Amino acid sequence: MENHNKINGEIFHNTIKILKDLIKFQTVSGESNIQLIEYCENILQQSGAISFKTFNKSKTQANLFSTIKADGSNDKGIVLSGHTDVVPAMANEWTSNPYIAREESNKIFGRGASDMKGFIACTLAVAPLFASKKLKRPIHFSFTFDEETGCLGAPLVLDDLKKRGLNVSACIIGEPTNMKAITANKGYNEYVTHFKGVSGHASNPESGVSAIEYAIEYSNKLLELKKKLKDRKIERKIFSPPYSTLQIGKISGGIGANVIADKCSLAWEVRPIDKEDENFVNKSIDKFTSDILLPKLKKENPKGDIKKEIIGEVVGFDKKDRSEAVDLVCNLTGDNSMNTMSFGTEAGLFQNYGISTVICGPGSIEQAHTVDEFISYDQLKKCLKMLISLREKIIN
Repeated sequence: MENHNKINGEIFHNTIKILKDLIKFQTVSGESNIQLIEYCENILQQSGAISFKTFNKSKTQANLFSTIKADGSNDKGIVLSGHTDVVPAMANEWTSNPYIAREESNKIFGRGASDMKGFIACTLAVAPLFASKKLKRPIHFSFTFDEETGCLGAPLVLDDLKKRGLNVSACIIGEPTNMKAITANKGYNEYVTHFKGVSGHASNPESGVSAIEYAIEYSNKLLELKKKLKDRKIERKIFSPPYSTLQIGKISGGIGANVIADKCSLAWEVRPIDKEDENFVNKSIDKFTSDILLPKLKKENPKGDIKKEIIGEVVGFDKKDRSEAVDLVCNLTGDNSMNTMSFGTEAGLFQNYGISTVICGPGSIEQAHTVDEFISYDQLKKCLKMLISLREKIIN
């Protein structure tokens, strides 16, 4: 009853307040999140947490890692992790300003409400509870930048943890899963391939070399690999769809039908189910480029070029037969159902660092990145219940 009253009382109202504040920070991927990080750091410091930050090269973005220490050893800590960046929002498409939270029908609307500022708000609201009792295990709060564009922030956090010798045993990543435990996700690799040709007047095809035509040949090879991925043997069909996927998302080049395009770029992605499929795609397209397409281009134009730019290569999150983090979340939520998902997260990075990891957070992925994104009161309360139960589990 005490926990129920906490969830429905002051802690819940504080969660809503914090979430509204977080939504105001327009932390679109690639843009500064410093003000939001300072806001979170201030709340956690008031709860006695010790914090440190890691920055991008220009110091315009930061990760925050804060710790409420345990009574005695600082080993076997539990990380509550969330990314602070959001995808862009076109204000004219929304019912209301996407960066001013709107409450309606027991929901909070705003960019990032579900993905994933709702989870961050819950952790910040519960932080004083963790600090009010002596803990058997430390609690860590990890808030990162630029997860949406290649998980650029998290590796800096993990490198810093290694330097500091922090021993963390479990991590809960609060992506929107309707508070269900997620035990695996596909990897996410994003690329842009750039083609350089020679401009010329379309009336004289021999006067130029079309970068667009080479991009089309390249894309045709990618579509061939896409089909081969679907036909490859799959040992464990745990994802939907069960195979690795490839998608060409954007092609940009040329200025008009009457001008031979000297530049073109092709944006594409792969969501591999394993490292073997990732290697298969990259080796195949790179070999096609080096052995066939680039020599052909150089023959027409010695100054022509094809360059594949890696936007991000995010390792997948592998399902383990035994997982401390999964067992912990199932015990805390009372829900033993476990699922997988096809979109990328930071989970594989934490797992590869040696930390038992699970994905579980409030809200639905169906709301993430959408117009009029929202999270329900009910989902926030379920998350608070899990976090308060975690606190009860680790107090002396």
